[in-house]
Amino acid sequence: MCGAPKQTEQLPPGIDLARETVLIGRVLVGDQPVGGAFVRLLDRTGEFTAEVVSSATGDFRFFAGPGSWTLRALSRAGTGETLLTAASPGVHRAEVFVN
Repeated sequence: MCGAPKQTEQLPPGIDLARETVLIGRVLVGDQPVGGAFVRLLDRTGEFTAEVVSSATGDFRFFAGPGSWTLRALSRAGTGETLLTAASPGVHRAEVFVN
């Protein structure tokens, strides 16, 4: 089993958004969520950093540092990626469309 926590948009208690950088998003085909997608977090050089499995509602979440990130989703519905720049701590949102 994956050791990542359940993927929801709701943050765990005690998260200090003044200090933490959180990347939150959804995997979608059109406007439909894609559950069970492998979502990879790649750093600015394209190096693999982390991976989680999207929830049934397509949600995913990473705790990262400020910077430029690539979010890549691989699923039965297809693959897709998006770039996300988190210039400071806080919540940063992105959608990854697959086809």
